Amino acid sequence: MKICVIGTGYVGLVAGVCLADLGNNIVCVDINKEKIDKLKQGIIPIYEPGLEEILKNNMKNRRLRFSTDLDAEIKASKVIFIAVGTPSKSNGEADLSAVESVAAHIGKSINSYKVVVNKSTVPVGTCRRIAKIISDNLKNKHISFDMVSNPEFLKEGSAVQDFMRPNRVVIGTEHKKALKIMKDIYDSLFLSTGTYFVATNLETAEMIKYAANAFLATKVSFINEISRLCELVGADVKIVSRGMGLDERIGSKFLHAGPGYGGSCFPKDISGLEFLAKQVGYDFKIAKAVMEVNKNQKLWMVRKIEERIGNVKGKTIGILGLSFKPNTDDMRDAPAIVIINELLKKGAKIKAFDPIAMNEAKKIFSSKIEFCDDSYSVAQNSDAIVFLTEWNEFREIDFAKIKKLLKNKLVFDLRNMFEPDKIIRLGFEYFGVGRILTK
Repeated sequence: MKICVIGTGYVGLVAGVCLADLGNNIVCVDINKEKIDKLKQGIIPIYEPGLEEILKNNMKNRRLRFSTDLDAEIKASKVIFIAVGTPSKSNGEADLSAVESVAAHIGKSINSYKVVVNKSTVPVGTCRRIAKIISDNLKNKHISFDMVSNPEFLKEGSAVQDFMRPNRVVIGTEHKKALKIMKDIYDSLFLSTGTYFVATNLETAEMIKYAANAFLATKVSFINEISRLCELVGADVKIVSRGMGLDERIGSKFLHAGPGYGGSCFPKDISGLEFLAKQVGYDFKIAKAVMEVNKNQKLWMVRKIEERIGNVKGKTIGILGLSFKPNTDDMRDAPAIVIINELLKKGAKIKAFDPIAMNEAKKIFSSKIEFCDDSYSVAQNSDAIVFLTEWNEFREIDFAKIKKLLKNKLVFDLRNMFEPDKIIRLGFEYFGVGRILTK
């Protein structure tokens, strides 16, 4: 099937590449010519395991190509996916300007029946708004199109697997023809993986996306609150999490205490949901509490460091891990940004290393911090070492070597990667999040 995917950001690129791998004829379109030129050379703008290989394979077999000619590609395609960014405004509202601009362009360009699929994360009611914009811009009012909401549920670092082996595909539409076309696109997934198919209306599909992310963020903030209580009463949050997670009604995922959530989805979607609730006159107390807890959790990490070190002015803090999670270079709303900036405000010197996100981090911090080539360079002459992202390579660190390099034998394990007793036996002072510590 000939499909046009508008937007080559994280969602659009992953969707386009994976849809091509399912056997569809895909063109990914973007107004950024530099990005498109690089993609034509097989150079991808994001780090996502497995994506580059699939992209090159599908370019080679001519199922995938890239273009800046939005008008021509809309005309030539049967299905049009909208996958542009919807960042948060300062008031928490989702910025839909890119979506609306694309919708107007679609309306002016379509020359025959099309299925228009929104894959961008948007507030409930946006798809009907998109449909109206398209209708208002139609040059030929006799041309018809059907609107579909098809939210994405991709986790950065495992997005290819999430797309190719999803636990559900949500299709929101009131049009049987569009529903059949969407089922045809995803047909191989249903046959090969037994994926659940959820067919509903536009508003419900949009709400499923927001509700899912809000619930997962709530689990993160909940266990972070529990971690603080654990430290006060002498309980171990890691064992508490395991005990909770074994209950099938709760599940173990997203119950890992740490420095708070970040990334491109949770912060934006929770604030967007809370703003939506406010618009319709509902006080969404849980959403507000989740955001507040997450904000405070990052600041609490700074206080944990200060409580042991004291005045951090002039002290060198070594940071291991900058991206908001492992297996991605995404720095958007990463806890590292808040924590490092707070330490810098207090006069600390920062040395940092991340296996993948160094280039993205340099765009944020520039020369404010010292970027190192590896973990051991970070530890050299630092007053403490802080683990902020749970990259697997950090689990293999030679702590005997780290011990010789550090000025003070202080380990702040803000992802609870290590067992406290093991690190303490090696001669370090260990500080985790909600862990039982040996005094």
